[in-house]
Amino acid sequence: MNRRSMTFGILALGLFASSANAAMEIYTGILDGVGAGGFDVVNYFTANAAAKGKPEFMAEYKEAKWYFVSAENLAQFKASPEKFAPQYGGHCAYALSKGALAKGDPEIYTIVEGKLYLNLSAGAKKLWSEDIPGNIALADKNWPAILK
Repeated sequence: MNRRSMTFGILALGLFASSANAAMEIYTGILDGVGAGGFDVVNYFTANAAAKGKPEFMAEYKEAKWYFVSAENLAQFKASPEKFAPQYGGHCAYALSKGALAKGDPEIYTIVEGKLYLNLSAGAKKLWSEDIPGNIALADKNWPAILK
């Protein structure tokens, strides 16, 4: 499979998977109304690992619920949610760099300069990783308009 057909396949799958959430700033398709699929977004930074949060440690931010593994992580998030929430609301960073909206998988992540980025798949992450600064610049440019 060549790069072009791989990119198209990744984006087509992601667009199909997230079509119901096309206007949602926070991707909540994995668990309805829950950001990052219920994974603790603080844990990526403190333990460098994806970990499922617990509903008893829950905060609300941008019309979504966020789960955490501990009261400490919950408190850190509440103090600065914009520091920990995934970029582009948890949508796929690679898809955004291509001008598309696709779901982000909370188990396929990268932290770049203190920011959390999710990708749809390992293939999308591989393509995104080939030019992270360039893809971030493109995604940043595309993000505001794509929600409309």
